[in-house]
This record gives sequence, C-alpha cells and structure tokens, in this order.
Amino acid sequence: MKRLPPIGENDLLLVIDLQNDFCAGGALTVPGADEVVPTINRLAEDFAHVALTQDWHPPGHRSFASSHPGRRPFESVRLDYGEQTLWPDHCVQNSHGAELHPALDIPHAELILRKGYRAEVDSYSAFHENDRCTPTGLAGYLRERGLRRLFLAGLATDYCVHYTALDARLAGFETLLLAQACRAIDRDGSLAAALQAMRAAGVKILD
Repeated sequence: MKRLPPIGENDLLLVIDLQNDFCAGGALTVPGADEVVPTINRLAEDFAHVALTQDWHPPGHRSFASSHPGRRPFESVRLDYGEQTLWPDHCVQNSHGAELHPALDIPHAELILRKGYRAEVDSYSAFHENDRCTPTGLAGYLRERGLRRLFLAGLATDYCVHYTALDARLAGFETLLLAQACRAIDRDGSLAAALQAMRAAGVKILD
C-alpha cells in the first residue's frame, strides 16, 4: 500500500464488518476477505483512534432470504423503506459468524458500533440504517471526539464500506477509502458502480 498522508489526532481508522461470516468459510464470504486482516492490523498501528463496526442481526432478520418464503439470497424485494437485497442468514447475534475475525489485533480500538440489530430494517452504513432516517449515533460520537477525517477499511467495498463512505461525506467528514484494505462482493458490476459513486461524492480513494 502506498504511504498514507500524515496521520493526526483528528483522524480515525474505521474498520468495517471484519467478521467471521464475511471471511473464508462464513455464511456470506467476501472473496479475499482474510487477506486484508494483516494489512488492517498494520494500518491500525499508525492511528491513535480506531473504531470497528459489527453486523449484529437478530434471528429471522427481515434482510434474510429465509424470512421471505420462495425467495433466494441475492434477489431483491421491495420493503417499506425501499429496495432490499436478500442475504443468506449471517452475523446472527452471539453466533460464531458474528464474531470479529480472530486474527484482528487492534487492542486500542475505542469503539465497536453494532448495526443491523433492528429486525425490520437492514443497516449497511455505519451512520444510518437503510430506512435513511434512523441514525446510529456515529456522527455525533465523532464530532464530540473532534474527529474530522475518516479512513475506511474492511468489508465489503461495494456495500457497507460504500454506504458508510457516502454517509460520512453527507455528514461533512473528509473521507478516504483504503482500497487495498478492503474487499468486495462484486456482483453484476457492483464494485465499479460503488467506486464511481464514492468518487462523485468526494471520497478520496487511495489505491
């Protein structure tokens, strides 16, 4: 990875959903996910401030294909808050799959933010649930701490990282995507579309 810009006291590394179910052998494997763990561990050493996010779904979550008889994972349905991709059951609360990757080693992480724990609405972004009107509280936390620039890493580039990056920009934070510390699901051109949307929103992508 190219050298990062100088890191200061107002910078935060946000590690998104680096959990067992998204890694090798998990219920919703992101190709190459395990490869980023050593990279993220090294990156975290340069940051005084690190936060982690964790998908944390109750059993029978509305975003699970199993909650919609006759539907399969990766199909889309229209819910009351809009279009929703259906997923395999994953990151169920208190399950092994919901745990953070065992090789993730960031003892100085200051916050673990859980999302997707409301049964009726999914939550890709670390800032808002998919209904676009329910905040997680992350923006307020960052402002209270005086953290103004965010570096994003984790899973998946085209879903939770993507939506977190867009919401970070909407909230007024300078946002940088550490592309080599992320991996994507990349179905039907989703990665290219996500990168285009992030660039258009002013996200800086460090290759």
